[in-house]
Amino acid sequence: MVVSRRRLLASALGLAFAELAGCATPPTPPSGSTPAAAPPFPPPAAPSLGPTPQPVPSLPALPQPHQEFRAAWVATVANLDWPSKPGLSMAQQQTELCAILDRAVQLGLNAIVLQVRPSADALYRSALEPWSAYLTGKQGQPTPGAPADYDPLALWIAEAHARGLELHAWFNPYRAWHRRISYPLSEQHVLRSQPGWVREYGDYYWMDPGEAGAAERALAVMADVLRRYDIDGIQIDDYFYPYPIPAPGKAGKRGTLLDFPDGPSWQRYQAGGGRLSRADWRRDNVNRLVAATHALVRAEKPWVKFGISPFGIGRPELRPAGIVGFSQYDQLYADAEHWLAQGWVDYLAPQLYWPVGQPRQAFAVLLASWQRANPLGRHVWPGLNTARVEAGEWSAMEIGRQIASSRASVGQSGQLHFSMRTLMQGARGLEEQLRHSYAQPALLPSYPWLGQNRPPAAQLVQDGGQLQVQAGPEAARLALWTLQAEGWQLTLHGGTQLSMPLPGHDKGAAAQALAVQVQNRLGQLSEPVYWQPQAAASTTVAHQ
Repeated sequence: MVVSRRRLLASALGLAFAELAGCATPPTPPSGSTPAAAPPFPPPAAPSLGPTPQPVPSLPALPQPHQEFRAAWVATVANLDWPSKPGLSMAQQQTELCAILDRAVQLGLNAIVLQVRPSADALYRSALEPWSAYLTGKQGQPTPGAPADYDPLALWIAEAHARGLELHAWFNPYRAWHRRISYPLSEQHVLRSQPGWVREYGDYYWMDPGEAGAAERALAVMADVLRRYDIDGIQIDDYFYPYPIPAPGKAGKRGTLLDFPDGPSWQRYQAGGGRLSRADWRRDNVNRLVAATHALVRAEKPWVKFGISPFGIGRPELRPAGIVGFSQYDQLYADAEHWLAQGWVDYLAPQLYWPVGQPRQAFAVLLASWQRANPLGRHVWPGLNTARVEAGEWSAMEIGRQIASSRASVGQSGQLHFSMRTLMQGARGLEEQLRHSYAQPALLPSYPWLGQNRPPAAQLVQDGGQLQVQAGPEAARLALWTLQAEGWQLTLHGGTQLSMPLPGHDKGAAAQALAVQVQNRLGQLSEPVYWQPQAAASTTVAHQ
């Protein structure tokens, strides 16, 4: 049995700003030593956009740090990942989210993709849509007992950034509701406030992408979050038009599917002189939302990344020989190859939810086909169905093979794991596999089409037995290198400041030297600055 987002959601649906100091101290990231058998990183696609580190006299040069996107989806729909159940107190919500972020750091991840709009509702304070019942236990009502200004999304962002993690906000643009959800709807919900936008389709209520108001609402919701929150990315998943269901009385008859009931919007389009076929019109509805989201992000916050995670198989006529399966182009009306060709996404994360050795949906073949459909060189990172390890359908080694396969091509690699619940458990050898695959720390990738300016170098100031690292406001994270007997070792830190005991002082590590690089939000690296014991005075600023 294949464990998919849709199956997990269907199963779950059948069931009926705290103080930051309350979170646990962020864990120490994995050390920089990589086992010899760890999957290799690919060579860079072009000469590195970061600086080539130059050593101070007597010091070996810093290695070029690896840059790789390592993310997990945190699904809030039906309480799949967070919160564990509706109606938790503010303190309980905070404890769970901090545990998730700590676990992400422990496993070597560097990004979280948090579902903030699962069903035309909000996991944050919103004037446009109601509080999600998955969070509060009652749609439209705040978290029980929480202060009026409590905002879980703001807390997620602050705690992620404190750990050096990116936080990408994940939106479902058109899914409105599901019949089997037992929570009553708020009057603010779109099904109550704008019923003319919504179509009933099987067990779902779905906003019609052909309704201008529905598309404008989706864009307004994303614009609201983009403007008010310090997110690092916006992501849309594979739900545009809904996955098709059998026509009534036709279950089991291959090819007999229920058409999406968008007759009113289609007829208005035709009456207005529209000349596209119905399928092309539907694709155009989706394309216009994607293009508008891209334009919104570029205009409002050019450093924020826009990504989409579509179904993993592309257009039938563009597939490699031997690849078969569902056509999102024809049935979800998602033309993902077009989005890449237009440069509307900064990354594409096709859901490659099949094993490496399955010929009809071969992982490596599919990934290579997506990379070939990428003329502008945007990032293409596979989504991995890591939940199949938890379900007992795959061994943890399958995930290791997929990570290795994703690193086989030229460029900055990446992976997104579905979902965090499985990573929290780490059962069936998964934790050991991820610690092995991610043994070497990785900085986040760069996005040269968004900007190539390097951030200013950090300042290093010795204050007694402490070394103070101070970076400017452009810093998103700090790369701390320590020179050990076996060479330079890397650890990653969030924020713009860092204080540490110097080698030989109190708990200072037995390091021969230290170096620091700043990484900005577009993944660009500063020139390194160095500290050596023999070069230190009462106050030292060591630059190269």
